[in-house]
Amino acid sequence: SVGVMGDNRTYDNTICVRAVEAIDGMTATFAHLPHDFLESVSNRIINEVEGINRVVYDITSKPPGTIEWE
Repeated sequence: SVGVMGDNRTYDNTICVRAVEAIDGMTATFAHLPHDFLESVSNRIINEVEGINRVVYDITSKPPGTIEWE
């Protein structure tokens, strides 16, 4: 993923955060997490995990998606 950190362009990796709510595992909906929490998680990942410059939050339900991101 192309990004900017400081004054430099970066070519690092993207990480996907996925949180779901499910009772039986046959169906699931994405967890409606507060934006402040997601912002905090994103900032920590970008600042503390080397090689990551972008964080995305997957809001795909099951179906059509799967609980585990593949």
